[in-house]
Amino acid sequence: MSDEDRSSKTEQPTDKKIRDTVEKGNLPVSREAPILASLLAAMAFLTFHVQDGSAQLLLALKSTMENPLQWELETGADGLHVLEMLAVQMGRFIMPATLLFAGAGILASLLQNPPQINFERIAPKASNVSLSSGFRRIFGLRGVTEFGKAMFKFVAIGVVVGSILVSGFPTMVKAMYADPVLMPELILQMAMKLLSGVSIATILLVAADIGLSRLHWKRDLMMSKQEIKDEAKQMEGDPMVKARQRQIARDRTRRRMMAEVPKATLVIANPTHYAIALRYVREEGGAPIVVAKGTDLLALKIREIAEANDVPVLEDKLLARSMYDHVEIDQMIPPQFFKAVAEIIYYLYTRSGTKMGVATA
Repeated sequence: MSDEDRSSKTEQPTDKKIRDTVEKGNLPVSREAPILASLLAAMAFLTFHVQDGSAQLLLALKSTMENPLQWELETGADGLHVLEMLAVQMGRFIMPATLLFAGAGILASLLQNPPQINFERIAPKASNVSLSSGFRRIFGLRGVTEFGKAMFKFVAIGVVVGSILVSGFPTMVKAMYADPVLMPELILQMAMKLLSGVSIATILLVAADIGLSRLHWKRDLMMSKQEIKDEAKQMEGDPMVKARQRQIARDRTRRRMMAEVPKATLVIANPTHYAIALRYVREEGGAPIVVAKGTDLLALKIREIAEANDVPVLEDKLLARSMYDHVEIDQMIPPQFFKAVAEIIYYLYTRSGTKMGVATA
């Protein structure tokens, strides 16, 4: 991203931008947290298992090596059987370490972000092999941050390891003249000190890395004012598109109404501003159904089609105006108009057989 693009992104990300980013699997992740988890898993393995586990492994190997005659090694299958027995013993010793490291790595990821499956993150991208993108990743702000973290790790771990070795140098010199049986214990103690020191330094690095990763993530989500406007349009719909859709819907409704007017039983008008076309067939049952309604030019068009198809048009200003606000297309008239419309229909039926153009109710 260029500096110009970056400078235009001055607005905080919207909830939708954050939600879409999370759904795509783009989450702030500290790469140092799994390393700290591995160090803690190693400390737990050395503290709780290595002594007992190594003692059991030593006994198993001792019983194997001290009495080699108990194993038949006449064929390749016999040799394979012995190797399988040794592999089982080694597996019992190594399996707790494997489970600890795997569990620590998974826990480090779960504590940072909830788990999710997203195949878009592993899809091939041209930017991953782009020289310009790679240059920006290496020499950009993120690359500088990664370089700073690497230098901190190098210096901190070097200082910790150096100080521990210097302080333990007299002990290591004395161990050269001590009983060899004590060497494993001495090595274990030295390893625990090294791991403890490195873990403390890594805790500081992880705390800083988590903060920086979330800071970079939030910075990358910053939006420009135009992006916020575009997102609002996308969520609410483009006004021009919505207006066009409404216009298309009105045109379709108008054409459908005009096609139904010749089937109407009567039209109630006022006299040029409102027009309501009703269909009532006694055999069909139910109340009269509104097949069309309109005002001004549309009302005149309804009257014109009705008169051309010999549909009676009756002028009742108050009824037409009142019905227009309360009736809906393709629905029966509300009960409050039953009486007034029934009187008009009765009037028409009493004059059955007479072709009516315009009558006044």
